[in-house]
Amino acid sequence: MKSQIEARLQELRTEYDAGVGVMNDLQKKQDELRATLMRISGAIQVLDELLAADAATAASDAAAGPRLVAS
Repeated sequence: MKSQIEARLQELRTEYDAGVGVMNDLQKKQDELRATLMRISGAIQVLDELLAADAATAASDAAAGPRLVAS
């Protein structure tokens, strides 16, 4: 009986250690994904701001009327 308990205990410890390893790998992947999403979010924000600035410039140019260019 004692040997069966010890064998089962060893199996459970092995499974536990494997589970901890998988959990650590998933945590690392989650951290990497979070960092990637933050970079993408920052890039989206910059591009949105560039488009907004471009639209504002185009609107002010249109409101100013035609420009005369000397030849």
